[in-house]
Amino acid sequence: MADTETQREAVLAAVDNVARRIAEEKTYLTELDSAIGDADHGANMDRGFRAVKEKTAEMDDADVSDVVKTVGMTIISEVGGASGPLYGGSIMSASATLSEGITAETSVAFAEAYLEKVRERGKAEVGAKTMVDALTPAVHTYKKSIEQDDLPPLSALAKAVDACERGVRFTTPIKARKGRASYLDWRSVGHQDPGATSTLFIMEELLATAEEHLEGEVEVDAESPEEPEEEPTPEDD
Repeated sequence: MADTETQREAVLAAVDNVARRIAEEKTYLTELDSAIGDADHGANMDRGFRAVKEKTAEMDDADVSDVVKTVGMTIISEVGGASGPLYGGSIMSASATLSEGITAETSVAFAEAYLEKVRERGKAEVGAKTMVDALTPAVHTYKKSIEQDDLPPLSALAKAVDACERGVRFTTPIKARKGRASYLDWRSVGHQDPGATSTLFIMEELLATAEEHLEGEVEVDAESPEEPEEEPTPEDD
C-alpha cells in the first residue's frame, strides 16, 4: 500500500481529473438528459465537481477518508435534484471504508458500499435504465478481478471500466422504469442514460489517475459478463 501522502495526492488528482472531464462533457450530458430528463444533469454535475475541486484543494494534510467524505458532502450541498444524494450521499457513506487507507481490500469495500447506497437511495435495480446499470457490472467485475482472479488493482479497475462502458450501452435499448425518464414509458427507448454516462466518465478518470500512480500491466477486456444477457421482465404497469 502506498504511503498516506501518496494516496492523498492520488485522490486529489482524481478530483481534479474528474472535475475537468465533467466540465468537458457538460454539454453532452445535458443533451442526453434533454431527451429523457430535466436537461440539467450536465450543469448540476459540473457545478458540483467545481465546488469539490475548490473545497478539496485546501486538504493537503487530510486523511484519504476525510477527503473522500468531503467530496460526498460537497456534492450533496451543491448538486440539485436526485444526483446530489445519489452521488454525494453514497460517496459520503462509503468513505468510512477507507479509514485505514486505500488497499485492494478497502477499494472493493468502498465500491460495494457505494453501489449499495446508490441502489438504496435510488430504489433501482439493473434493467431500470439508471446509473445502476453501469455501476453494478463495474463493481461486480472489480470485485471478481481482485478476489477471484487475483489481479492487481490497476488491471481490475481497467476491467471494471470496460464493464461500465458495456453497462452504459445496455441502457440505450431498454425502457426506463425509474426517475423522470420513466414518465416517457416506451419513448425512453433508444436514449442513453445520462447518469450511467457520467458514472462512466468518472470511472475513466479514476483509471487514468490510477495509471499515473500505480505500476502494472493493464488488461482492458473484462472476461466476466458485464450486461444482462436479456432485458429484465418489465414491471406491471
